[in-house]
Amino acid sequence: MASFLLIATAGSAARVPNAELKKQVAAAERAFAATMKARDHAAFKNFIADEAVFFSGPGQPPLRGKVAVAEGWRQFFDEKAQAPFSWEPEEVEVVESGTLAYSGGPVYDPNGKVIARFNSIWRLEAPGVWKVVFDRGSQVCDCKK
Repeated sequence: MASFLLIATAGSAARVPNAELKKQVAAAERAFAATMKARDHAAFKNFIADEAVFFSGPGQPPLRGKVAVAEGWRQFFDEKAQAPFSWEPEEVEVVESGTLAYSGGPVYDPNGKVIARFNSIWRLEAPGVWKVVFDRGSQVCDCKK
């Protein structure tokens, strides 16, 4: 009986509008980026899904799982006074079901120069709680056209 009530309640819950979900994901991405600026590795870990996959770069195997991602990224949170890079969302999209989202945007060096782009997939793990499941950065082309 309790499981029936849970299902019935979940089915009748008001759906959060897509625009609001996009705002949630953008806010989560900004808060995630703020952990780097604040040099707060513990807070950084809170944004990573348990089964996350972060791509490490060409020729490198991806980091799999929250523990591996946290350890792999620890180097960026060393006791340096200034963060080695920063990022911010430029694009955010959420699937119609409201359970997965994409965020992407520029990555800056400490002087504000764009050095890369990030692409992240977020999963809704609880109402209003988004965690990064996939993350991949790519270098920006300094091409002459």
